[in-house]
Amino acid sequence: MEIYLIRHTAVAVEQGVCYGQKDVDLAETYPEELETVKKNLDGVEFDKIYTSPLSRAKKLANDIYPDQAQEEARLMELHFGDWEGKVWDEIKDPFLEKWMEDFVNLKCSNGESFVMLRDRVLEFWNELKAQDHKKVAVFTHGGVIRTIQAIEKNIKLEDSFNIATPAFGEVVVVNV
Repeated sequence: MEIYLIRHTAVAVEQGVCYGQKDVDLAETYPEELETVKKNLDGVEFDKIYTSPLSRAKKLANDIYPDQAQEEARLMELHFGDWEGKVWDEIKDPFLEKWMEDFVNLKCSNGESFVMLRDRVLEFWNELKAQDHKKVAVFTHGGVIRTIQAIEKNIKLEDSFNIATPAFGEVVVVNV
């Protein structure tokens, strides 16, 4: 099975803002980025298309494949809880420093840990790999793609940030 992991396009969020599961607007460059993603997927026919329910991924999926993408909550980005929408440097939570030391295992305040993200993504991934598809498209987020790459390459979560984050609108193909 060929699985195309497609990261959403650029967002209209200032650098340094934490926005994991916060629904944010797309950047003004969306029309051009949409065309680039379309070209990168041109001629590929998918048996199944999944998308994160967050609008930045769902809009891209629906603009390329209208009404074909199945929403899948397990494909959402890491949930940063109380920190969503805040500038990292301005977060006053005393737990932030402790979380930074062990983000893999510790949950954000009222959010998720990286292990929790991995567990929900792994559940989806294993279900997907058990299906009988030839080509699948997955419209999702950088953290989810990085997690899938770590799973497939057998990389520890704490080492997964050595994997380059896919660029906005990038298509990563995984063969399973």
